[in-house]
Amino acid sequence: MSLPALRALRAAYPGAHIALLAKPWVAGLYAREHFADEVIPYPATTLPDKLRFARSLRRQAFDTAILLQNAFEAALIARLAGIPHRIGYNRDARGWLLTNPVRPPKSGEIPPHQRFYYLELLRRAGIVDKLLPSDAIRLDGADSARHEGLALLRARGFEGPIIGLSPGAAFGTAKRWLPERFADAAVRISRLRSASVAIFGSASERPLCETVAALLAAEDIPCHNYAGETSLADYINLAAACDVYLTNDSGSMHIASALGVPTVAIFGATDADATGPTGSLARIVREPVDCSPCLLRTCPIDHRCMKRVEAGRVADVALELMGQPNGAAKRLES
Repeated sequence: MSLPALRALRAAYPGAHIALLAKPWVAGLYAREHFADEVIPYPATTLPDKLRFARSLRRQAFDTAILLQNAFEAALIARLAGIPHRIGYNRDARGWLLTNPVRPPKSGEIPPHQRFYYLELLRRAGIVDKLLPSDAIRLDGADSARHEGLALLRARGFEGPIIGLSPGAAFGTAKRWLPERFADAAVRISRLRSASVAIFGSASERPLCETVAALLAAEDIPCHNYAGETSLADYINLAAACDVYLTNDSGSMHIASALGVPTVAIFGATDADATGPTGSLARIVREPVDCSPCLLRTCPIDHRCMKRVEAGRVADVALELMGQPNGAAKRLES
């Protein structure tokens, strides 16, 4: 969701050396993009590590730090690195660490999606003169990623269309649709399109993904559980090769959608207007319940926002994105 702002920054400073500081687990995603000259992984976790890291940044003599995130730590590192111009939202009690503290937008002042929050920082800091329009967020190199991903999938024996599944989600279980419904939706799609299924997740989500894989295997649906098996680079390639992607609100959702893969995202506890996927190839499925979006990590009641989303509905949305007539999954069931 920061990509539109980062591209706007490059457009504003075409001749500048732009370095992007990123956590190691996401640095590889930014390294694929063309707006940054350098990606610097930030592995520091302990205080001594952070001090050493700040000293290493100081030696590089950066002129300006633009802090897209709200964290106090980001501003502190920039200050300890001796970067003379430090721009960021005046949040998290860090205004005194910034040379240009920017007032955060109030509710209703900008469009609700998070990408506009980052773009507005550049506008309020005087880097761009207006809030730039932003439609679909896209990653660079999606075509080459798809080519590489297809080669990996074909080598494993995948044939025909490929359904991507991400049944997990970080930061709590409230964002997770039921694993048996992920399997059910995939079965419906597979039987109509003769599709195989690639399941993705982190190493900690492997048991969850294995549950889905077992349900698919019981229905004789060809599948493979990639959870915990891929690097970020391999995941991007494999996701790009999918013909449709079913997912919760997660990092996987953002990557699949930004690769231009038709993406169906099931939302419940979180706010799709603020953090949903973008563009004409993305669809959001949710049930309007009184308590949603609650933004809680775990549901304190009966998880109704997710339990009321039926597998047939998700399958139909996916099939529509794949060019199948609407209602095909329901007709197959009957």
